[in-house]
Amino acid sequence: MAFKSIGLSDDLHAYLVAHNGPADPLVADLIADTHREFGYTANFQIAPEQSPFLTFFVRLLGVRNAVEVGTFTGLSSLSIARGLAPGGHLLCLDVSEEFTAVARRYWERAGVADRVELRLAPAAQTLASLPAEPRFDFAFIDADKTGYPTYWAELVPRMRPGAVLVVDNVLRGGRGIAAEQDPDTAAIVAFNDIVAADDRVESVMIPLADGLTIARVKQ
Repeated sequence: MAFKSIGLSDDLHAYLVAHNGPADPLVADLIADTHREFGYTANFQIAPEQSPFLTFFVRLLGVRNAVEVGTFTGLSSLSIARGLAPGGHLLCLDVSEEFTAVARRYWERAGVADRVELRLAPAAQTLASLPAEPRFDFAFIDADKTGYPTYWAELVPRMRPGAVLVVDNVLRGGRGIAAEQDPDTAAIVAFNDIVAADDRVESVMIPLADGLTIARVKQ
């Protein structure tokens, strides 16, 4: 037996998804609509197994005030909003009216629209305009990869002690260890080094989907 995380065949992935909580028709519809409306761009969506993970994790942490950078068609925001504590609030940052129109539709269908606020503007600009004092319990970053260092720099000071940040796509399909890297991968490699050296947080990287970094702001 190899002492490392295993790769997932299509069959094993289907098995994993099937055993990750009850079947969710709403999530299935959102995934199908995203693929039908946007084709290859649907790959921007989080993996199916990340959806129940985010809901479970946010609920486990008792999150009341969350922020998401990069909403796309809304699967991650839907998952986060479903896990919020009563009276919780999720701030979503994106630049696309087209993609987030699908998200709005599904927030309404899921009955979580009242706890989600969407701001359509460059995320770095919106984050910089927020009050400087810590306010967030949870943050999820899944947007343009070259922007990750900026989002991190803006978010960490605005996270409460003990708050958690989750960052997607930190493994880049394994391309981060390749000799030649595209600009997005090079940006992620640099970002991963920034997080590892940041003494304001303790962090782990896990091989869920395309890799997640989970960081906790020190008390």
